Amino acid sequence: MNNAQEARRILRAHRYGALSTLSKKFDGYPFGSITPYLTDHDGSLLILISTLAEHTKNIQNDPRVSLITHDQRDPHIQTQGRVTVVGDAQPEPEREKAGQRYLRYFPEAQTYFAMHDFSFYRIRPVAIRYIGGFGRIHWVNMNNYAVADAEAFVQQEDALLAEVNARSSNALCRLLQQRHGISAMEAHAVGIDCDGLDVYHAEQTWRLDFPETAGIESITESLAQLLTATP
Repeated sequence: MNNAQEARRILRAHRYGALSTLSKKFDGYPFGSITPYLTDHDGSLLILISTLAEHTKNIQNDPRVSLITHDQRDPHIQTQGRVTVVGDAQPEPEREKAGQRYLRYFPEAQTYFAMHDFSFYRIRPVAIRYIGGFGRIHWVNMNNYAVADAEAFVQQEDALLAEVNARSSNALCRLLQQRHGISAMEAHAVGIDCDGLDVYHAEQTWRLDFPETAGIESITESLAQLLTATP
């Protein structure tokens, strides 16, 4: 696995980051805010923000942003993996389509989504800085970061989720115990992408990575291997 794939997996595994925008009010000084985000199939980041928010005003004035994320549950900040995305934030035109996926991950955002002053913006990366730990510091090759089958995953995700959730609830609970030490009586998958799947339990989303990145033609096999794996 290359550092681009590792960086993408870290982004997919986490839900909040520090978003930095260029302040309109203070003449371009960096302005930081904590923002929920969702990594979409193509590796872009989707955020839902209010027109009243300072960072939204900044983005509308200058779309250049950066967002950094790390494992918020790990106290060893200096030695853990983290990723900084540098990119351009643009309004997402397909609000309903974006909302369908976003709200599976953030059901608590339904109230915000219903408000007309909240809109989706998509951060398209132009550069990514990946720190995998001590001595593992890289600027990511963006060609390696790109997902060739992204649109195919968009088209097939709902059907794949329906199949997994209809047949594999016990397997998801077993994997939560194995991977995260969580005892769960029920859980359901909310997202499937080339790197793995996301499982919702107890108001949190938990990441289950595939051993290797899957193409759309091999996704069924990758799911089967994950769900039937033994410790």
